Amino acid sequence: MFNYKTYLIFLFASLAISIGLQMILPFPYGLGAALAIFIVFPLILRKRYMNKIKGSRGFGRNFFGFQGQNIRYVCLTCNNRFNGSECPRCGSKMKRADF
Repeated sequence: MFNYKTYLIFLFASLAISIGLQMILPFPYGLGAALAIFIVFPLILRKRYMNKIKGSRGFGRNFFGFQGQNIRYVCLTCNNRFNGSECPRCGSKMKRADF
């Protein structure tokens, strides 16, 4: 999951670097560099987080479950397992997903 401590470290590191650049560079360039850092650092953090999520999922899985496997439903009225929008046995549309 997303680590709040890591986010705060990135936030304060970007703040420190941008303040340092504003002290070194003249006015318009320092401000531009500070804004660029505040935009780039969260993008880097998000990219690292998304790569970590992609690596943690196993082979053959996608964001919504197993790849290539149909979701089966269970009818809440008659407990029949089926694929589709309504139960073929009783015609009810009340269902729950069965993984």
